[in-house]
Amino acid sequence: MVIGTDTFAPDVNGAARFTERLAAGLVARGHDVHVVAPAASRRHGTWTEPHEGERMTVHRLYSWRWYPHDWLRFALPWTINRNSARILDELAPDVVHSQSFFVIGRGLSVQAQKRGIRVVATNHVMPENMLEFTLIPKWLQDKATAWSWRLAQRALARAESVTTPTRRAADFLERYTNIRDVHAISCGIDSSRYTPDFEPRTGNKILFVGRVTGEKQIDVLIRAVAQLDADLHATLTIIGGGDQLKELQKLVASLGLEDRVHFAGYVSDEELIRAYTEATVFAMPSIAELQSIATMEAMSSGLPVVAADAMALPHLVHDGENGYLFEPGNVEDLTGKLNTVLTAAPEELDRMKNASLDLIVAHDIQRTLATFEALYRGETVADPVTETPAIE
Repeated sequence: MVIGTDTFAPDVNGAARFTERLAAGLVARGHDVHVVAPAASRRHGTWTEPHEGERMTVHRLYSWRWYPHDWLRFALPWTINRNSARILDELAPDVVHSQSFFVIGRGLSVQAQKRGIRVVATNHVMPENMLEFTLIPKWLQDKATAWSWRLAQRALARAESVTTPTRRAADFLERYTNIRDVHAISCGIDSSRYTPDFEPRTGNKILFVGRVTGEKQIDVLIRAVAQLDADLHATLTIIGGGDQLKELQKLVASLGLEDRVHFAGYVSDEELIRAYTEATVFAMPSIAELQSIATMEAMSSGLPVVAADAMALPHLVHDGENGYLFEPGNVEDLTGKLNTVLTAAPEELDRMKNASLDLIVAHDIQRTLATFEALYRGETVADPVTETPAIE
């Protein structure tokens, strides 16, 4: 099978992480997986790469760097049809799984349809969130967004099955395109890789993991930390990189938080797992999460989560159970919810930690893999139930 994606390791984002885990999981299940992705440097070609402990064939297409973004590279749109045709003719796969509708996923879908190859498509993005990485002037952005949705509709319409990580994201996709019957299939997670810690906490450590970009609203989190009682000695660690890093560092300096806020940048998997284990609470202020793999990783680590009441986050964070939801952008509300967790009695903290572990069970990666395998075979599937109702 062929998986096509516009972002793949070493990129660090939700779509890249999901694609990597999906490919590795399918290899582990005995599938011959070929990933088509932009080259991560000037070097391009086809070779074997290790990902998530599995080895797979990766076709790295010649790419250009998009300089308004801190790391993004893209395959050339005017060569994608030729490259897609070449790869599909060489491999003759049973199925193509597109992870994007912009370049590679679109090109593979077009050529697969011409050859009668089944196409499954997963959508990970909202076009509105891509605008901050373009040079499009504000007065043209509405037209650019509308054009992007039309592009998405044309590309996704070529698929026999269309998926997205949550029911809310599926509803959003159906609202802005003519695509119907979109499946809500969790990105899934292997919780066994993470190490919850129920020992008495030795500090108040707040953790954020994700891209350091505007949509994540990390400035709201930093301002909330500034308002926490100094006696809590709360610290914030921000793991990830992005175009907002320098601006946020300036904000930290202006608030006098240099000794309380640490920008860790990109870290190894081992360092990331350790950061989750050592944290007291995970914070996700983002307003544009179609699922949030980082939040799932935090829950697998047994962390309470304080998250914005926006997009798909309420599907993971049940207010008062495994953490709290706050009004998006509301610094005071976020401060209050963080304070509630950081001052919680040990037994209350353990209750929230156990609730995170219970809620994440529904997102087991093996269930996700089995569902996609059924779609690859052309079978009718029932979406896995991952959005369990809150406890009354």
